[in-house]
Amino acid sequence: MKVLIATSEAYPLMKTGGLGDVCGSLPVALSQLDCDVRLVLPGYREARARIGAVKVAAQLTVDGIDGPVTLLEGTLPNTRVPVWLVDYAPLFDRPGNPYLTPEGHNWPDNAQRFALFCKIVARICTGQAQLNWNPDVVHCNDWQTGLVPALIRNTQTRPAVVFTIHNLAYQGLFPYSDFQALHLETALWSSDALEFYNQISFIKGGLVFADRITTVSPNYANEIQTPEFGCGLDGLLRQRMHVLRGVVNGIDTKEWDPARDAAIAKQYSATSLADKAQNKLALLREFDLPSDEDRPVIGMVSRLVHQKGIDLVLDALPRLIGTSALLIVLGSGEALYAGQLENWSRRLPEQIAVRIGYDEQLAHRIEAGADMFLMPSRFEPCGLNQMYSLRYGTVPIVRRVGGLVDTVVDCTPRTLADGTATGFMIENDSGTAVMDAVNRAITLYQEKNRWNNVAIAGMRQDFSWRNSGRSYLKIFEEAVADKKKR
Repeated sequence: MKVLIATSEAYPLMKTGGLGDVCGSLPVALSQLDCDVRLVLPGYREARARIGAVKVAAQLTVDGIDGPVTLLEGTLPNTRVPVWLVDYAPLFDRPGNPYLTPEGHNWPDNAQRFALFCKIVARICTGQAQLNWNPDVVHCNDWQTGLVPALIRNTQTRPAVVFTIHNLAYQGLFPYSDFQALHLETALWSSDALEFYNQISFIKGGLVFADRITTVSPNYANEIQTPEFGCGLDGLLRQRMHVLRGVVNGIDTKEWDPARDAAIAKQYSATSLADKAQNKLALLREFDLPSDEDRPVIGMVSRLVHQKGIDLVLDALPRLIGTSALLIVLGSGEALYAGQLENWSRRLPEQIAVRIGYDEQLAHRIEAGADMFLMPSRFEPCGLNQMYSLRYGTVPIVRRVGGLVDTVVDCTPRTLADGTATGFMIENDSGTAVMDAVNRAITLYQEKNRWNNVAIAGMRQDFSWRNSGRSYLKIFEEAVADKKKR
């Protein structure tokens, strides 16, 4: 099967979060299942610098765009997966984050940038890009690719279309003036197409016109059909529930493997869990925290935004500091949350350590060195850090939402007795609920044998892309079969 994966991120070319991890790993998993997989993403400055050698595969003209758009062809680093970069310097040759200015605001021309990207992807899908390669399936990811299903909907030779929602909260909403400027068919300005409360909604293109819709966990697939989590699109998703599936993301089990991780102080596995203690001591030294093995260390690696429940952690801190626990936070995001966390670390430098920013190697050291990992998200379509934590024997404390429900088993008398417990659930979005779960974890931590059993149970879970890749392949096959019936 020929599969084109269209995405705005793919690690290591570009990553701001889980989307980049997924689209960097899924192509490799599919290629191992004998798929002919190609990847296409915008030619950001960072992606061009990281891809290595490239050649010009095609040059295309697009209405409303001055000069040619170039398709550069290379390979995803450390793989054999071919990559096309949509290279148009006026829209993509910019520093840093693919969506935000250096000041943290949305690029004012994001609608134009990702509409151009979608138009080029549509050309590839329909054999109009001079590439001599036509996919059986185009797999679109998040709002940045949402126009692709709309653009090719009436094309006789189009591939089957699968659209994945990684986070429904980000929808690609722009004013009507942008719709007019994008040279789109007027028929698409309809509530049955792209119009959403007098705005253009990129994500609706995928939700309305894809042959199959997926999202990144079964529980989130159910949640987004409700008003609480549906972000105004729950009615549309209920209408299309017969083509909606949830597939838990995999993780890169080579990149995240405590037995082979070069970033950590001491490698270890489920059969040598005692060696994890050396990583804890190294982490405590790195952050100038007391080197006391008996005090539980809670780690966090997170975006500092409302969705991730950072305000709930701040609300819980006055009670958390009354426990024996130490807290280490790595993250970036809203300045208000970052400033409050830094204030706490200055007031209590022997109990709370904060590093603002993102450091991939440090994230590995926190996963290896912490005893617990705190994830109090208000919503979490899938989540990856809880799976990294489980793999590292770092017991996750998570909200009972989204993919966290599908990947973590709460410690209860029954699950502790039958050996299935792997973490702790936070029952609601309050600081009190956060502390209730943290206190349950701290209590169990005092019983080393039972605690180690929970950690080892987590380490033995299989979150590899092997299983997720098979699930996607089955969905691709269904989409192709459905399209042939029409």
